Formats: sequence, C-alpha cells, structure tokens
Amino acid sequence: MTDYTQILYDVADNIATITINRPDKMNAFTNVMLKEMIDAFDRIDADDDVRAVVVTGAGDRAFCAGADLTPEGGGKPFASEDPVEDYSDLRVRDGGGKLTLRIFQCLKPVIAAVNGVAVGVGATMQLPMDIRLAADTARFGFVFARRGIAPDAAASWFLPHIVGRPLALEWCMTGRVFDADEALKGGLVRSLHKREELLEAAYAIAREIVENTAPVSIALTRQMLWQLPQGAHPMDTHRVDSRLIYNRAKSADAAEGVASFLEKRAPEYPDKVSSDMPDTFPWWDEPVYK
Repeated sequence: MTDYTQILYDVADNIATITINRPDKMNAFTNVMLKEMIDAFDRIDADDDVRAVVVTGAGDRAFCAGADLTPEGGGKPFASEDPVEDYSDLRVRDGGGKLTLRIFQCLKPVIAAVNGVAVGVGATMQLPMDIRLAADTARFGFVFARRGIAPDAAASWFLPHIVGRPLALEWCMTGRVFDADEALKGGLVRSLHKREELLEAAYAIAREIVENTAPVSIALTRQMLWQLPQGAHPMDTHRVDSRLIYNRAKSADAAEGVASFLEKRAPEYPDKVSSDMPDTFPWWDEPVYK
C-alpha cells in the first residue's frame, strides 16, 4: 500500500513523518486509517533510510479526536457488524490495539507531536510511542467510560506503565478531558510547546538520535526498555542484555563508536537493522534458557 488517503507519509533527512490527515473531521480514526498506519510502520521497519519517526495530526484543531462514530467513518467502530459468538474470533480484536501493538514492535524510535485534541484512541495510540511532546493548547481524554465501553488499544497495560496506576485509574474512571498542563504534570508528555514550534521540537529530538546513535543499538534498546522490565527477576534481564552486549561488542558499529569518539568526529555506523540484528533477536520468541 503506497497511495494513502487518510494519512500523509514522508521521509526526509532519515526521519519519517506520519501525519493523520482528516483535518475536516478532527482527524477521527477509521478502519482505513488503521490499515494505512500499520502499513506505514511496516515500511518504516523495512527501510534502513528511516532512523526515527514523528507522528502528528493535520490542521490546528486535533491530533486525533477518537474514533469516527459517523456512517462516513465506517459505522460502528467498536464491534464487528457480523455476529460473533466465539470471543477468540479474530473479528473481535480491537482495531486500536492492532495499531498500538504494531507501534510497540517497531524497531525505530517513535515521537508523538500532539498538536491538538487527543481523546479516545487519539490518546491511547500515543502510549507505545517513546517520546510524547504536546502543544500547550492540546487536550487529552480517556473517555471510554463516558461512551459506555472500556479502554481500548491495550491502554490498561500501557497507561499505568507510563503514569502509574492511581493516575491511570483516575483518568480512565472519570473519563474527563484534561489540559496539556495536567498531561505534563502526570508524565504523559515530556514537554509543552507553542503549536507553531511543536514539530521543530520533535524533529530536534529525532535529529539527535539520527546523528549520534547506531540504528541496531536503537532497535535493541527500544525493545529492551519496553520488554525486559516485565521479567519476574533481574536475572531475566541480565541473561538477555549479556548476550546482546557480547554480540554488539564484536560488531563493526562498536568499532566505529570507539574510533569516532577517539578521533572526535561524527560516527558513521555501518550496521543495518534490515540485515545485522543479533541472531538472538527477538529473544522473547526463543526457548527459555538457564
């Protein structure tokens, strides 16, 4: 899929930008948008030229105002039109969760530039993104209980990991919309910016990653920091990171990292995510070892 209708996709200076592009509908989420965003992240992982990702919304009003509840948006976005008796049926799967799990598995760092209203899936789709910046006029809301449904997009896993369980419970149980200052104080976003300065702030972080770090190291670091804290004991983490450190210490990237430091120059890392990931990756698919 290359001809997108509800997102914009652009790559420049090793940074991919995904823009949710339904500004006349406050960038409301649809099944078409879901498929297009998943396809974009597939392209990002397959493209070694992409070293970081920025996700934002088109226009000045919204990042994403939740699911489109109108017929134009696909009718009933929360449930299949076909009757399903077996809850293990794939048609039961939540669309927002399909997107967040795809972002969770991404091998490139993902930065959200929240330019306006972000409620419902517009809020939850940000949670597996690594760094979230917001316009000082942005608003957030986990409004599901006010719509008679439950939190989507695996938010009940992601949100407590980011802001802690007490605040996650408050935001989800009240379903209230809150401002950018509260999002900042709660740790949901890293920093607030004037709307016209937001994208440049996001790109500045992306450039810092692109210009100074090794792509394979970033891919491993991203998955280590998302996956390994869930282990039952620090030894689970030690087993994995020992293997990864041992592997990377022998790599061309490590040699370049040392050489560029000693020679006081910008690094030029040779290893690629598409071909040079350690043979132990992904470790979570491997048999348990001692």
